Amino acid sequence: MKILGFSAFIAAIVWMIWLYLAAPAPFAYIQAHWEITLTMVFGSLIAGGTSEGGGAVAFPIFTKLLHISPVDAKIFSLAIQSVGMTAAALVIIYMGIRVEWRVIRWASLGGVLGIVVGSILLAPILSPPVLKMSFTAMITSFAVTLFALNRGERFCHTRLPLFGRRERLLLLSAGFLGGMMSGLVGNGIDMITFSFMVLLFRLSEKIATPTSVILMAINALVGFALHVFVIGGFTSEVQAYWLAAMPVVVVGAPMGAILCTFLNRMTIVWILIALIVVELISSLWLIPLTVPTNLLKSIHR
Repeated sequence: MKILGFSAFIAAIVWMIWLYLAAPAPFAYIQAHWEITLTMVFGSLIAGGTSEGGGAVAFPIFTKLLHISPVDAKIFSLAIQSVGMTAAALVIIYMGIRVEWRVIRWASLGGVLGIVVGSILLAPILSPPVLKMSFTAMITSFAVTLFALNRGERFCHTRLPLFGRRERLLLLSAGFLGGMMSGLVGNGIDMITFSFMVLLFRLSEKIATPTSVILMAINALVGFALHVFVIGGFTSEVQAYWLAAMPVVVVGAPMGAILCTFLNRMTIVWILIALIVVELISSLWLIPLTVPTNLLKSIHR
């Protein structure tokens, strides 16, 4: 009961902020953008309970089904995860769920640099189809990793067995790569660092999952602040999407984190793989895979 009370306390604070920001007609945002609200009901549960952030649901649905530009989808993903994932992270900490704080510290350092590079240097020069397929390639490789690891029983650690200079460098690198992907598609540091944790360090998914949730919360806060105060792009339209989803993610993400504690390791794995298979099929079906005309002309020459 204490954890439900704590979650309700966080939700109440966020709802008061939402009522202030969305005044004088807060529910008009939900009515106008109900599909955004509905998407993030499911997205927030997945975000809090797995190593896929809410952006892993928002980005593909926004860009493929709702035809929202990848840039707006990316900024929305960072904005909404700064609310939902932060709420889930606070619940994880309050519940005393075991996480690897050494991973969080070092991967977050790399993630800050990575999201700056991805947002400022790479995102402006990549086309929308490239951004969409970059996300699909990242998340599909993540599914292959999970499947290969879990074809049979394997030994898992509940903490990093070693932590020296090599491990710090690896975590910095993982955070940097994940931060770059977050700067491109609004999600990435959680999945990439999760893969490092379970592949290289053989950390249990039960530990790696809440660790990745806290990592994504930190990265989302940095990325959202970067777009609000430095780069721009948090337009009135994106803000309307954000306000339509804010009141549901602050409930869904903490609930996902709580539900995760009742699931065994393999259940988490198969939920992730099923979601990624749907994402891959939808990408191959909806995203046009064409070679640019100027490239074809240069080849013929």
